[in-house]
Amino acid sequence: MFGNYFKIAFRNLRRNKIYSLINIAGLGLGLACAMLIILYVKDEVSFDRFHKNGNNIYRIVSKVDEEGHRRQNSNTGYLQGPRFAQHVSGIRDFVRIESSTVNIKTGADVSTQDALRVDHSFFSMFSFPLLGGNAQTCLREPHTVVLSEDAARKQFGTTDAVGKVLMIKEDSTFAPFRVTAVTKRCPQNSSIQFEMLLPFSASDEAMSTNENWYSYFLNTFVTLEPGQDPLRVGEQMQRFYLADAREAFNILVERYGDHGASMGTYFLQPFADMHTNTALPATNGLSHASNPVYSYILSAIALFVLLIACINFVNLTVARSVKRAKEIGIRKVVGSDRRQLVLQFLGESFLLCFIAFSLALLIVQLILPSFNTLANKALSLSYLLDARLIGGYILLFLFTGFLAGSYPALVLSGYRPVETLYHRFNIAGKNYLQQSLVVLQFALASFLIIATFIIYAQFNYLTRTDLGYDDRNMVAVNKYDIQHPEAAAFRAELLKNPGIRSVAVKDGGYSFTGARLANDSAISFNYVTIDEAFFPTFRIPVVQGRNFSAAYPSDAAHSVLVNEAFVKQAGWKQPLGQIVNFFYNNNEIYRVVGVVKDYHYASLTQKIGPQLFTMKESNPYGTFYIKIKPGTEAATLQYIQRTFRQFFPLSPYSYVFKDEANRQSYAAEAKWKQILLLSAVLTIFISCIGLFGLSVLATERRTKEIGIRKVLGASVNSVVAILSKDFLKLVAIALVLAVPLAWMAAGKWLENYPYRITPGWQLFAIAGVLVIAVALATISFQTLRAALANPAKSLRTE
Repeated sequence: MFGNYFKIAFRNLRRNKIYSLINIAGLGLGLACAMLIILYVKDEVSFDRFHKNGNNIYRIVSKVDEEGHRRQNSNTGYLQGPRFAQHVSGIRDFVRIESSTVNIKTGADVSTQDALRVDHSFFSMFSFPLLGGNAQTCLREPHTVVLSEDAARKQFGTTDAVGKVLMIKEDSTFAPFRVTAVTKRCPQNSSIQFEMLLPFSASDEAMSTNENWYSYFLNTFVTLEPGQDPLRVGEQMQRFYLADAREAFNILVERYGDHGASMGTYFLQPFADMHTNTALPATNGLSHASNPVYSYILSAIALFVLLIACINFVNLTVARSVKRAKEIGIRKVVGSDRRQLVLQFLGESFLLCFIAFSLALLIVQLILPSFNTLANKALSLSYLLDARLIGGYILLFLFTGFLAGSYPALVLSGYRPVETLYHRFNIAGKNYLQQSLVVLQFALASFLIIATFIIYAQFNYLTRTDLGYDDRNMVAVNKYDIQHPEAAAFRAELLKNPGIRSVAVKDGGYSFTGARLANDSAISFNYVTIDEAFFPTFRIPVVQGRNFSAAYPSDAAHSVLVNEAFVKQAGWKQPLGQIVNFFYNNNEIYRVVGVVKDYHYASLTQKIGPQLFTMKESNPYGTFYIKIKPGTEAATLQYIQRTFRQFFPLSPYSYVFKDEANRQSYAAEAKWKQILLLSAVLTIFISCIGLFGLSVLATERRTKEIGIRKVLGASVNSVVAILSKDFLKLVAIALVLAVPLAWMAAGKWLENYPYRITPGWQLFAIAGVLVIAVALATISFQTLRAALANPAKSLRTE
């Protein structure tokens, strides 16, 4: 019996090749999309869970309430780890992780390598397997280094590097560091990524100074004893901190002023919570911080696409039921009962699902490399070889097959033989369920398309908005901790080249500090050290007062410039001549001589904050910004490199174009823009397959009506209009449902951006017209075919 069912199923597939292909392709695409997203979400939730003792690993974090606002801090300093481990019961061990960059000398070449400085118990806490060396002792001695297998190959051409020596810059000279271990490559789903580990060290003075409770520059992790309650341990930590740090806090308040400061509260963050925690993310030496919103969005897309694919299967199967009506009648006449027919149609459904699953696996294998590039992942099909995931796919297969086949099986098996043999039946009545399903799938597709339009517009806004400065033909070259006279000499030498228009110097990175104003109020700001050429080079206008100038020798000692955001926060009506007091540096007094226009010194995902600019001679520079003439790039870059080598032979040389670096800051947004665009295209494509199926059903049901209308003189256009009206009505209902939901969701999402678009009616109108046009194009194929058919052929069988 079952063999007969399979023969009939294959015959039907072969006889209706186009519809079978569409059915299988639609379901296969939906399943492939779901599989890819399940792989992504599985990777997200698996982050940092491979450590053997991971459930007992926590990060020390803190929170402080200031002026009604809660600020959380994931960074700690020298003291938190050792003090808490020594004085709080339940803490077994601690590890501090500090981000660092080191210079390595190989022969005459000098290169830069990111490194982590960690405590010697690093490998006791974290499960990073070694290829060579002793995990217990490899980080105990100074002047030792642990390399990853990739770093070992890069430096020595082999992973057998234990005992070899690297020349690493320490202070101002290169010193030998012995390789004591080589590790396997860090798993992709690890927040701790490293190529090089160095022993963490702190002076006795730093460890004994209680004021270092308030120095935050690294991550500290602790391992709790099994069975310990992290909330109870956190309460003990807080009690000890309040007792141990109270005197240091009072000294700092007396020295710098109160300004609403509080001691704050320490608590423990689960290690596996960091990856998707936006308030306390994996930063400052940790990697791959993620936003859980992306997982939610992708999961919703997977659900949408899979649901739409199943709806299509139902619609297409019922649409083809007219062709099988006589078969059903004959089967019933010769003795088939309804149960056998249900089994047959469910069997065909599961057969199609099996083929679709096989196709989905092939699609996933083919597009996985591209998906990895878009999602910045390293996923593989081997991730599917997980017992729970395989069980999930089996359940998905059964659920999809039953959902897609149950309704057609119940409807088709319920036909009465007399009606089916004489075509005296109405397929599914008015098709309310099918029409509802089409409305649902087009509402989902329209929602996703409108959301994609808005997200696309926002990302374009982020990448194309004027940053407030000119970054074209600008080359950035880093040379950290360079003093002002040496920087001036290098700058003068660069300007001798006719291909270089200007050179500006700035400190390396971004630093934040605070100061007092004349009314004794406090202000925090981005603290920037520049030279007098910085604003002219970047074409940042000075809107009040003047720029720094060599004509005013006292500028370096007594003058500062501020941005408009600083003036606004300070509440100044007349900023020129205002006093800024760096009270913690022996009350250094500076006077504001100019105000510069606000510019986006960071990504547009961050609001422009107060900035203060100084030329203070004791502050080192770190980056040269070199404006070059267009068309001279190759020769000028060679000149810059030669000059750099001449001035700084022991420093690594690298450069980046500033406009390219700015674009890279939105790389994640650009990839998500592509993912959402592809999802929207896929969703509308699969939805159109369902609409095509419904148009097939309607035209086959109304074949004789169309023939009679044509015999009575109806034109092709009028027939097409009659057949299209009902479908367009469904699409219009879907749009009415989708537009307000998409508008609310987009508004909520845009609140995350300080600089954002305001979605206008044009976006919704364009999306609506697109959906209707695609739907009309889909319907037109079948309606035109029906309208152009010979009416005699339609009426012949009556």
